[in-house]
This record gives sequence, C-alpha cells and structure tokens, in this order.
Amino acid sequence: MSPNPPLDWTAITAEAIEHFKALLRIPTVNPPGNERPAADYLARIFEAEGIEHTIVESEPTRASIVARIRAKNPSGKGPLLLNGHLDVVGVDREKWTHDPFGAVEADGCIWGRGAIDMKNMVTMSAMTLVLLKRARVALDRDIIFAGVADEESGSNKGAVFLVEKHRELVQSEYVLNEVGGHTLHMGAARYYPIQVAEKGICWFEITAEGEPGHGSMPHPGNAVVRIARAIAALGDSRLPQHASPVVENFLRTIAKGAPFPQSKVLPLLLNPRLASTLLEIVQRIEPDRAKGLNAMLRNTASPTMLDAGHKVNVIPSRASAHVDGRVLPGMTEREFLDEVQRVIGPGLRITVREQHDGVEFTTDTPLYRAIESTLAVHDPGGVPVPYMIPGFTDSFAYARLGAICYGFSPVRLGRELEFTKMYHGHDERIPVEGFAWGLRVLYELVRDFCARS
Repeated sequence: MSPNPPLDWTAITAEAIEHFKALLRIPTVNPPGNERPAADYLARIFEAEGIEHTIVESEPTRASIVARIRAKNPSGKGPLLLNGHLDVVGVDREKWTHDPFGAVEADGCIWGRGAIDMKNMVTMSAMTLVLLKRARVALDRDIIFAGVADEESGSNKGAVFLVEKHRELVQSEYVLNEVGGHTLHMGAARYYPIQVAEKGICWFEITAEGEPGHGSMPHPGNAVVRIARAIAALGDSRLPQHASPVVENFLRTIAKGAPFPQSKVLPLLLNPRLASTLLEIVQRIEPDRAKGLNAMLRNTASPTMLDAGHKVNVIPSRASAHVDGRVLPGMTEREFLDEVQRVIGPGLRITVREQHDGVEFTTDTPLYRAIESTLAVHDPGGVPVPYMIPGFTDSFAYARLGAICYGFSPVRLGRELEFTKMYHGHDERIPVEGFAWGLRVLYELVRDFCARS
C-alpha cells in the first residue's frame, strides 16, 4: 500500500463544495449544451495542480475535458476512468423552490440542476485526481478523468466522440460512472445499488397514412385517428416480461430487507402471470416505485412527440409519433420492434431514428470487490447490490473500448430524499453531508484500488 498521509477532510470538503457550486452555476442545459465554460473551469483546477489535461470539442462549444495522472511504476494494469457528464436537462423555473442555477445551500442540501445528475460526480472525480496528486500517491495504473458533453442527448457529441475520435485519451480497463452508489432504504435495511447493466435505446417514429379530406366529413381512414389508436395501444399495454438475472437478484435481495407486504410482493413480480396485477397494486400505493420496477422487467415504448396536419379544417394524409424505446441487454432491435408491432397492429410504418444496444458487465472483478470493501468501511450496515437502470448512461460508449463499467457515484441519502425523484426532477438537490460522504468514499476507493502495493 502506498503512503496514506492524514487528510483534512473538513478543508477538503469545503474546497470541493466551492467547486461544486461553481459548476452548478454554469448553465449547461442540453440542448444546446455549451459545456465549454464548465470544461474551462475544470481545466483551471487541473492547471493549478499540474495535472495533465486536454479539452476537445466535437463542435464549437460542445467540449469535453480529459485529465490523467500516470502510474509511477506501471504494472501493466489498464487505466481506471472516472466519468462525469457536464450537460444537464432543462428546468421549469417556476416549479423550483430555489434558483436551479443558483447553487443555493438550504435545509442541509445544495440545490441545483446537476446536483445529482451529475455535477456531484464530476466534482468528486476531479477532486480525487487533485488529492492523489497532492499526496503523491504512487500508482500502479493510470487514473483518467473525463468530463464529457452531450450525455443527456445521446452521448454522440461527448463520450461517443471521444471513443471514436480520441480513443487514446480514454482507453481504459475500468470505468466508474453515474447512477449507482446512492442509499436505497427498504424498511430498516440500507442498500447501495451498483449499476452493472443498462438498457439500450431504440428511438423510432410510427407513421400512419390515410385519405386526406375536408374536416367537415369524418372518415375511418383518418391518419390522425389511426396514429392516436397506436399511441393509445402503447400507453395501455405492457410489452412481454423478460426478467434478467441481474434484475432477479436485485429484487430478491432487496426483498430480504423490505417490510411486509413488499417482502412478499417483490419476488412475485418475477412471475409473469402475477406481475401485471401486482404492478397495478403497487402503482396505487407507490407510483414512482411501480414505474421503475415495470421498466426493469421488460422493454418499454413511450410516445413522446406528435406531428400531424397544418390546418384545422383539413384531414391530413399523414400523421406520426416519435417513441422512446428502451431495450433490455441481450435483446435485438428486431425482437423489440416485433413486440411493438404486435401492440400497434399492421398497416403502420416504423422507422428507427437512433439505436444502440444495452450493456451488462460482470461483477466478478477486483474493482467490484473493492467497491464492496469500501462501502463496508463507510457504512458497515449497508448492502451493495448489482442492478440495472431502465435508462442509459455514457457506459455504452466506453463498453466499445472493452472497458468494464459500473455506475458508482456515491452519495448517502436519508429517507426523506429518494434518488429517482432527484434526477431530471424539480428541486434537484443533494445533502451536504451526503456529498461529503461520497467524496471520501470515492477518493478512498480509487486510492486503494490504484495505489501500488
């Protein structure tokens, strides 16, 4: 183990929070993104510490920054990459308690768009490199930080761009990314989901064509009515259930700590004959949890945009709907679209607009075991558990490098805050103490995993 001088975590946390708030105040809403000011801010931090870094742009203002600390005595082990996206989703300002770009500290939390998704991980990762450099920790593998653009719109101008055009900057053996490492309370038990799998996307358009005509004379071939029926069918249906081993293990594990009746209901969700009825019951009691459970058990297709007509008194010859499809790891685009087609019926055209496969990573690695060990030190009563998110992250891009990716952006949350309500939601915020806890957990995990024995 490399030398481990005592660190002043009070001072370190104050420094990290200063950087965190500064990043939250930079409005990197995507679209349009404009991540360059955030990348420039991080570059100034690395420049002051003498840490090697570079900024690349996929197009003007769409910037990603990559920094690296090199191993002093390389052992042949591949680098560990800490990833965080710099862009954030939009806000409805009038529905926020505090300015979403004000980085207000109130009620024990720091409020702002990106507080959980994911400028917290950006800050913790950057500070991890800073602390390792200051402590002169002898490493046996390189540590890379990537603060990337465009994750919220598909990653093409960020992580995908780095993988395809600047592979040498981000080639790594392991990646730590977002959506994992947060506290999940079930009864008296505390779990820490570690993301080891994520769905792919299949964003597609459904098009209905029909006979045009005057709006005063309805007819059954109206394209708007046909597309409406297709959308209603998708909204009223659940696609077939496919419980993966990761999801099965996750549900059975958290059921052990759940109170009755959740302790009985969760495992029964794995039975396709019972799942729909049980999900309806859960929906009435805990609608947010029901949405997440449903999405883990099957492919999903959510209509999100409509396009039809140009004049109120003209029945158009064409109507279309854009649909956000999420596909389980291991399933093909064709298998997914066949499921959709069976729901919406024949005579409608499906056109895929963007697609990438889901990914799943093994837990039988030294890094996963290191995550378990670190959590055992910082929360001995907490239980790490592998899980799959129903969305996607930049991990699908890094998987193309052959990297093993885990979602582990540690934050300790109390019962009053539910992680899934924070990202993309109103009043996104993070507890100050939970951020400080995560900062130390991430640093010690990376230090112990990458330090020379």
